[in-house]
Amino acid sequence: MFGKVLIANRGEIALRVHRACQEMGIRTVAVHSTADASAMHVRLADESVCIGPPPARDSYLNTAAILSAAAITGADAIHPGYGFLSENARFAEMVEAHGLAFIGPSPEHIRMMGDKVAAKEAMRRLGVPLVPGSPGALSSLEEARAVAADVGYPVLIKAAAGGGGRGMKVARGEAELEEAYRVARAEARAAFGDDSVYLEKYLDRPRHIELQVLADTHGTVVHFGERDCSLQRRHQKLVEEAGSPALSAAERDALGGTVTRALAELGYRNAGTLEFLWQDGRFAFIEMNTRLQVEHPVTEMVCGIDLVKEQIRIAAGERLGYRQSDIRFHGHAIECRITAEDPETFAPCPGRVTTYHAPGGLGVRVDSALYSGYAVPPHYDSLVAKLVVHGATRAEAIARLRRALDEMVVDGIRTTLPLHRAIVDDPEFRRGDYTIHWLERFVARRRAE
Repeated sequence: MFGKVLIANRGEIALRVHRACQEMGIRTVAVHSTADASAMHVRLADESVCIGPPPARDSYLNTAAILSAAAITGADAIHPGYGFLSENARFAEMVEAHGLAFIGPSPEHIRMMGDKVAAKEAMRRLGVPLVPGSPGALSSLEEARAVAADVGYPVLIKAAAGGGGRGMKVARGEAELEEAYRVARAEARAAFGDDSVYLEKYLDRPRHIELQVLADTHGTVVHFGERDCSLQRRHQKLVEEAGSPALSAAERDALGGTVTRALAELGYRNAGTLEFLWQDGRFAFIEMNTRLQVEHPVTEMVCGIDLVKEQIRIAAGERLGYRQSDIRFHGHAIECRITAEDPETFAPCPGRVTTYHAPGGLGVRVDSALYSGYAVPPHYDSLVAKLVVHGATRAEAIARLRRALDEMVVDGIRTTLPLHRAIVDDPEFRRGDYTIHWLERFVARRRAE
């Protein structure tokens, strides 16, 4: 097992990894920008190293500074968290070239799944169902027209190297296709330095279902059930549930069997999440995230397994201590992502937190690096807390979430807490009657009232 792990991230996920290491008897190194000198993960880590000024490109994306910090502190391994360098294949290669363990998948699989076209081709070859669309990147507008005519409108043009909703445009008919193709390519080039795009059939009422997996280096691959991440705004998730209100245990088992067999054949290692669209009882693969997900706590709550500790053990060469038949699902869990944003306009609202109070009680978990007096910097993602609840049933989890949202206090900055309270009170949410388009309409209704 490792003696010291460097955490190449910030905020709540850096604190999450530190806590897992602490419980395993592993010393931690926090790296930080000058803007994060007083951050909670820096205060609690065994050692800390400043790696640059506030801009992420000069600090949390500065591979040379991070590797130097690992060298001078004598770290054995690097955990990238999520975001920043977590899905950067070149960084993973550099970590391993310096004799350190990268706590994540292999560079080969990070690179493969980071290219959405290559990922879809790999999944097609391995028997995982896909959304109908182009077999690869589109070579021209004429090819886009031909594929769209074959699969039928509406269609979605997507960046091959994309994520977070950038480089994605819907065309509801042939008249809109040229503009969608042109704009998607321009956005992809600006955001990712790669204007390759592909085309998929646009589903009008799907749910976003993802499956959490772990794979050790000895051939064992297991899944931990599904998460329903359909409550999204501009392709950014706000609320996640485990399991999905729409899926049956039989559907979960069938999807899990397909996925674990595919990843075993691929030789995948460590944590990963496969994302699907689900409509009318059919799954269609859209992408794979080769890292820990923001919403991993809901899976931990229903399975009772610490996914970060498992990541570390796998990276150290240990075997998973269980097989699929050993994994049990208990109750229901829901996560709300609390961000430092205006709940009406979603404009970023950084600033100093004057009062912070986390809710508590049975089945309530808060992953956050906030504290009273902490200044939320304007340089990074606006996520400041994840409120996670667990109940014996979905109804109990919702009641517990409503109570916890009322208890939670974050003063001094605006947050999305009021929006989450409104979502939980909505009858359609309570029935589990929503798709990936539901939240956009819900927000629009609130603005119109």
